[in-house]
Amino acid sequence: MSSAIAHTPELDDLALTDSPSASGDGDSAEATGRRGPFRPGRLVPTRARMQVRSLSRLFRVIDGLAFAAITAAAIAIARPAPTVYAPLVLGALALLPALYMLEAYTFDRRETLGRQALRVSAAFGAVAVVVTLASLIFERGQADTALTAGWAAAMAVATAGLHLAWWRAVDHGRREGRLTPNVVVVGATANAEHFITAALATGDVNVLGVFDDRAHRAPAQVLGVPVLGDTDALIGHRIMPYVDRVIIAVTSTAQIRVAQLVERLEVLPNPVSLFVDLDREAQRNASLARFVDLSGATTDARRAFVKRAQDLAIGSAGLLVAAPVMLLVALAIKLDTPGPVFFRQRRHGFNNEAIRVWKFRSMRHEAADAKAARQVTADDDRVTKVGKFIRKTSLDELPQLFNVLRGEMSMVGPRPHAIGMKSGDVESETLVARYAHRHRMKPGVTGWAAINGSRGPVDTAEQVQERVALDIEYIERQSFWLDLYIIAMTIPCLLGDRSAVR
Repeated sequence: MSSAIAHTPELDDLALTDSPSASGDGDSAEATGRRGPFRPGRLVPTRARMQVRSLSRLFRVIDGLAFAAITAAAIAIARPAPTVYAPLVLGALALLPALYMLEAYTFDRRETLGRQALRVSAAFGAVAVVVTLASLIFERGQADTALTAGWAAAMAVATAGLHLAWWRAVDHGRREGRLTPNVVVVGATANAEHFITAALATGDVNVLGVFDDRAHRAPAQVLGVPVLGDTDALIGHRIMPYVDRVIIAVTSTAQIRVAQLVERLEVLPNPVSLFVDLDREAQRNASLARFVDLSGATTDARRAFVKRAQDLAIGSAGLLVAAPVMLLVALAIKLDTPGPVFFRQRRHGFNNEAIRVWKFRSMRHEAADAKAARQVTADDDRVTKVGKFIRKTSLDELPQLFNVLRGEMSMVGPRPHAIGMKSGDVESETLVARYAHRHRMKPGVTGWAAINGSRGPVDTAEQVQERVALDIEYIERQSFWLDLYIIAMTIPCLLGDRSAVR
């Protein structure tokens, strides 16, 4: 299913790029027909997607800190009486709410930089009124005019500069595909046309393609969006790691067909939703949020932010502490056998994205098994002397801290399996229907399965099922405190597990 999803140059042949040089045909009719009207600047994996709402919260925090710093600096330099600086404090406190109420943090896709500047100017005008009224209430001397003017100028420059930076950051993020969700539609239907029409009008999502379970009847495109195949093609398609949501656009009254599609698509790690068909009047006025979630992990931006912050903090500290050990391991590998110090292997990441996972090399270089076609056994002749030690102690996994800092992995999550990994003579992913569900979260350096005895190779269907069950249990229970518990338990579990083959 996922052996064809690597982020390779061939992805550019899908022409989901805005660069004319990518296909050589620029904006010709042929290019538009193949690529469709939704063309992000580049394909960005779903793990790297950000939300404008989350960014706007960050922008508000930075603005608030900047306003407080300017006001505090003005007071510290001039050292005026409280009655003199009180209007400035009130003005600083009023500016952030004024910007928020005037929707300066909304960053609507259709809003120009000029309109954003008008919103900021209006907010600053409201603050000027607040400062003027406060000045009339509090007694002041004319000698303080310079303080107010200097403070106002600094605030105006800071506000204008910050919001120019915010607007450009959001605009760049959208053009690069980092802020606009990518979706694919299932069903070349009238509902698909309604959805695509609304998406074209608002620009809130990129519709990368249409798939239809009755592809032999489907047109070549729907309103310019290419029909890329049937549901079998969807499940194995190489764009799926870049798709945030699968939208079923079949009419909701066709319950049998919808149920069949849901059952068919449940193997995907991507969230699947049903586009609810409304009457014609509602369709003109409704937003794109007419969805019923059917399967897949729910999106929790706050939890994802906390988990990423935890990864960066613990990953950075871990790399700092482990650096001397890593240098010694690298030296030992180099002295033991010829070949590179590191071994990189393509493994499943979040949403089936193919990532390159770093490890210390533990096998003879000529015996490297990038696809894990033959899993490691006790007394495996491919493993070097140093390799046996670093595998037994899991020191070979330490370079994966680099994957954590790059955002490809997390400190805690399902362990990443090699693409094409086999249990016996069968690919592991074919042994469990819900295998891909473990890719609904970033893979981890350690995980719930690892501390519950499911470590190392999985040689049988039963072992694969146990690993997947533990991984899904973790995904359903994941929290900040559970992650800390798993990290704390990892070393005692590794030291106490002498029987596991590594």
